[in-house]
Amino acid sequence: METIVTVVGFLGAGKTTLLKYLLDKFTESGWQPFVILNDYENANLDAQQFIEKLDLKSIKALSGSCICCSGLVELRNIVNKIPERKKGITLIEANGTSDACSLMEFLGVGINKRFLPPIQISVVDVKNWQQRDENNSLESNQVQVSSLIVLTHLDRVNLNRKDAVISGIKILNPTAKIIAMDDIDITLFPLLAPSKNTPKQFEHLKTHWASASTDLPDLPNIQCIYNICEKLPKSILRVKGCTKIAQESTYTYFERKPDGEVVVRAFNGIPITGSKLLTIGPGSEPIALEKAIHKVLHTTNLQ
Repeated sequence: METIVTVVGFLGAGKTTLLKYLLDKFTESGWQPFVILNDYENANLDAQQFIEKLDLKSIKALSGSCICCSGLVELRNIVNKIPERKKGITLIEANGTSDACSLMEFLGVGINKRFLPPIQISVVDVKNWQQRDENNSLESNQVQVSSLIVLTHLDRVNLNRKDAVISGIKILNPTAKIIAMDDIDITLFPLLAPSKNTPKQFEHLKTHWASASTDLPDLPNIQCIYNICEKLPKSILRVKGCTKIAQESTYTYFERKPDGEVVVRAFNGIPITGSKLLTIGPGSEPIALEKAIHKVLHTTNLQ
């Protein structure tokens, strides 16, 4: 029977990094993974980051809906159509605002019998854990029914902070195994069972944030990326983009995390939807994105 693993966690916690790590380990061990990616805006952009690790036929992007509610039926249909493999495993990365408890409660209903009951992994950013203001309840919801909790960004905190976060997580989910990213061993996965922890009630509709996207032109220099991220409203919790810089032939991917950190790296291939700027969170409106781009380009051209 095939295992389904859902990966959940707050925006920017490190879900995609974990997923890439798992893909490497599973393929090295002879497994044949199938990956489903969910995001509010253009999940295909995320899917293309995996093309060096997995054939595109084994990657499915699910955009524009939340897989724990409005997109749940579509998610089930995708899972049930996954080709049967000799040594298959299905990995699902949920969007950063998913109600992880509801996802686990309903995902297993209507799934083909060849799949085992799904297990859940939560990714926790130790540096920013429970410092999300009004979104703390969402973050705490995302660890309550996970079988495994993976701690990230440990290099940015001291031992006291790490211990405090682990203590807080254990109050919410006393049965989960808690490990650091570097300590992951995929031989643990067959031993994991669905959590039997009873979650607290959570009003998920409050986390259905706005999202938006717009075309992004080629940028004169790399600094424009940082300037655009700076111009966008601080209420926007997640910024992603992909475009060309100056006369370069390759594309550049960037993101602004909820804590304001901007990360820039090379993009694999050519974005199938063209160069885009994507945002999630209050204030996400196409006009706000276009205004930020226009201001930065206008200022750059005057210099």
